[in-house]
Amino acid sequence: MTAAAHQGPLTGIRVVEAGGIGPVPFCGMVLADLGAEVVRVTRPGAEPPPAPDPLLRGRREVAIDLKREQGREELLALLGEAEALLEGFRPGVMERLGVGPEACAAANPRLVYGRMTGWGQDGPYARRVGHDINFLAVAGTLAALGPRDGPPAPPLNLLADFGGGGMLLAVGVLSALLSARESGRGQVVDAAMVDGAALLATMIHGFRAAGEWSDEPGTNLLDGAAPFYRAYECAGGGHVAVGAIEPRFYAQLLSGLGLEADDLPGQYEAETWSTMAELFATTFRQRTRDEWAVHFSRLDACVSPVLTMEEAPRDPHALARGAFFTHDGVVQPAAAPRFAPLAGGGSLA
Repeated sequence: MTAAAHQGPLTGIRVVEAGGIGPVPFCGMVLADLGAEVVRVTRPGAEPPPAPDPLLRGRREVAIDLKREQGREELLALLGEAEALLEGFRPGVMERLGVGPEACAAANPRLVYGRMTGWGQDGPYARRVGHDINFLAVAGTLAALGPRDGPPAPPLNLLADFGGGGMLLAVGVLSALLSARESGRGQVVDAAMVDGAALLATMIHGFRAAGEWSDEPGTNLLDGAAPFYRAYECAGGGHVAVGAIEPRFYAQLLSGLGLEADDLPGQYEAETWSTMAELFATTFRQRTRDEWAVHFSRLDACVSPVLTMEEAPRDPHALARGAFFTHDGVVQPAAAPRFAPLAGGGSLA
């Protein structure tokens, strides 16, 4: 793999991406990776990024001044021959520029109009500013992240910007494209990062409803409280990640650590979790990360080395699958998911 997979399943789909940062370029990248022809509209004279941006791979750019009538006409002409538009402006901006949904529908009734905002197109917060951490906070998701004795910890900008934002925008646009092919009519896709940040926590809401999740962070199965689902420091400073949730994997974990199950509390006796975590921590500090990685590679214990972003592309599994590639001098993740013919054979993309 060298760049976007231009012969992917979306080959023949034309998408216009109206600038923006974060989730909209991510959505454009995903669609381009899957084979769509994506044209990114930028402002004339806009400064290029200081280094090649992986989020912008796989598409060509065209400079259009949307504040001028000529620019408006140029964009509408592009959209007349496209299947979808991606835009990430605040509510009302595209309408004021004369390229809102009504104007675009007049140019192309089949157009899918994908809109990406933090708070959505309506609601009392619609015109507020914000970033990933703000959308996570109001969605209730941020409160569940972080240690028991500290403030919530932002998960980089992965959950609201990309998982709950750009990725769900891609799903929405593709869903509307399928509908447009049947009905001949486009739709407006209102993708809001605050909605997506809440949606990603659906399972946790289910746990709460069943009385299996506490609102106090650092006390639950998946938030670092369970000694069998957390990361541990090793000799030399590296870490391993442990995810031995099922009893059969937990038994292998204990075996790998040289511990006897009969001498220990039951796996799900939550009142003993802190004590067990201390025991595991002491044991893991006896070897280096890489020594533990080799040791546990022989066991089904769900134990993995915590690799840095520099190390991950060199991991044997990543190399075997071509999970990373270098483009414009930048090492970056390859397109996902993979596609192959249903009857077997080589990759389609």
